[in-house]
Amino acid sequence: MKAKLTFLGTGTSSGVPMLGCSCPVCVSKDPRDKRLRASAYVEYGGLSILVDCGPDFRQQALRSGIDHIDGILLTHNHMDHTGGLDDTRALNLCEGHPMNIYCERYVEDSLKKTYAYAFAEPRYPGAPEWRIHRIDDKPFRLYSNAGDERIVWEKGFGYRHLPGNGDACPDSVEIVPIQGWHLKDRSLSVLGYRFGNIAYLTDMNLIEESEYDKLRGLDAVTLNCVKVGPHRSHFSLQECLDFFEKVGAARSYITHLSHLLPCHEEFDRMLPPDVHPAYDGLVLDF
Repeated sequence: MKAKLTFLGTGTSSGVPMLGCSCPVCVSKDPRDKRLRASAYVEYGGLSILVDCGPDFRQQALRSGIDHIDGILLTHNHMDHTGGLDDTRALNLCEGHPMNIYCERYVEDSLKKTYAYAFAEPRYPGAPEWRIHRIDDKPFRLYSNAGDERIVWEKGFGYRHLPGNGDACPDSVEIVPIQGWHLKDRSLSVLGYRFGNIAYLTDMNLIEESEYDKLRGLDAVTLNCVKVGPHRSHFSLQECLDFFEKVGAARSYITHLSHLLPCHEEFDRMLPPDVHPAYDGLVLDF
């Protein structure tokens, strides 16, 4: 099964341009050098899937015309990947369903602290309606939200929760998580995800040898790089290129880029023919 992936954002945690910076990348007029925080929108098996929901999510969704999401996959708990989750309240109201969020247990625990109001009882009227699905590095199924319970807004009360369509047989797809680490000491887990012929990985500094079997036969793969040289929590450019060569995908894309890398056009010329810097709005559909 083939997937279609749209890069909603390809920037690092500060975005590009970075506030207060006047370097050549930050003042570039090339729209491909304007990078919102890293996120992707995947259309797969008839389902609409968001990978990470950072602080630029509202702007990204409006720009790309996103009005439906079956599930959100979180890679890890950093705010540049979770800071836009409150904006999913609008989809709660318009679609009439809770938002399904898939993440590791430590990410769920982090969300309960950062967004305590979304989990508090009694419910605050209008707070985000989320359903957390705990995952790990094992394959799992992500289901359409068509059969989920319905939520109906009642003025002066908040959401009324009504049963879903019990007779519905919602579509589902298999998602294959890729275990990575943000730090080489393995203290911060990060999950990448494979959607059929495309794999999306970001914010990693270490990938176990055992995970490479999950990455065979891809049409496209992504990986993070914020600077040419070594970095404490991200791959260097050479490490990134070594990863792409080892995986052997037909096409490879670098994401989570910072202003420490060259402008898009110059950077693209530096790379092997089958490797490219991603940019906001780029669509992978093979």
